[in-house]
Amino acid sequence: MEHGGFLSYKKKDEVLIDFSSNINPLMTPKGLKKALSASFDNLLVYPDIRYRSLKKITAKYLKCGCENIVLGNGAVEIIDNFCSLFKRVIVFTPSFSEYGLRALVHKKPLIEIPFLSDFSPDIEGLEKKLRTGDLLILGNPNNPTGLRIEKNTLLQIYAIVKKADAFLLLDEAFYEFCPPDYDSISLFKKDGYKNLCIIRAATKFFALPGIRLGYACTSPETVSALSKIEIAWHINAFAEAAAPAIFFDEDFIKKSKAHIQKERDFLLENIEKYGTSGEIKLKAYKSHCNFILLKVLNAKDEDALKFFEKRGILIRTCCSFKTLGDNHIRIAVRSHKDNCKFIKAISSKNSK
Repeated sequence: MEHGGFLSYKKKDEVLIDFSSNINPLMTPKGLKKALSASFDNLLVYPDIRYRSLKKITAKYLKCGCENIVLGNGAVEIIDNFCSLFKRVIVFTPSFSEYGLRALVHKKPLIEIPFLSDFSPDIEGLEKKLRTGDLLILGNPNNPTGLRIEKNTLLQIYAIVKKADAFLLLDEAFYEFCPPDYDSISLFKKDGYKNLCIIRAATKFFALPGIRLGYACTSPETVSALSKIEIAWHINAFAEAAAPAIFFDEDFIKKSKAHIQKERDFLLENIEKYGTSGEIKLKAYKSHCNFILLKVLNAKDEDALKFFEKRGILIRTCCSFKTLGDNHIRIAVRSHKDNCKFIKAISSKNSK
């Protein structure tokens, strides 16, 4: 499994609860369908090639200037464009596979640095390998480990990047699911986002993977450099119409954050309690977002996949993530009913 996702795996007529895809279980804000329906006539004309209105709305949501906004057909398009601009790409492993794939597509040398045993960044290793003109891509929180970078560690990494005259690309696609400890956009505002870009997206928190809307905050100079390689009209009319409907639904945002925190804690607590009592034995790693990395203690990830499939659950195998091996899986935080079914599956030797 290179990526999670129900439709890419399920067999015909099979009923599975999809724990493989880490999308907000509360789904989309209520006003979205109305906004998309009202925007139908916009499909008959070209979008504003500069996306001035969308940039203004996005800047208001991110609390930065319009001059700092970059848009993408999903976060991956922004990552891809950045990879084309730099000499080498550096990633920590395990991490989202598209970081490395985009580097290879652009024929850029890919430097991989394993995380430390607690999945924190290897600062010493980074200092040794980082060069001028490098692009460091860092998930915050990281996928599949689910961990946010501690504030002081992030500031330390940024200082190393600036000193080397390299560039830090922070992928914060899961930002809204995390505890409100710090906001990177606010944290780096005084520096003018020099040598830095912070990416977020509508895909995960707003449950809109099909709309393909990514957005980022960086310096005006970097915005200008990216504008020279961006494809014209790369954001569709529905994505543009969705932005005001999702960004300012404060009730949806508040409920989503509360739900994820409550259910993440529920899963972590009960996996610790029952994880080694059933046929498949699991150890959960700490998580700050809407998915949890699990180590399979007595089998391979493919065995776990078959075990859960028999019980109506689709999980994400993690052998495609470098350095994890073949004994890890990832699960999303879903509804309480679904999460209870997962706990039941691991806590009973005869559960089916």
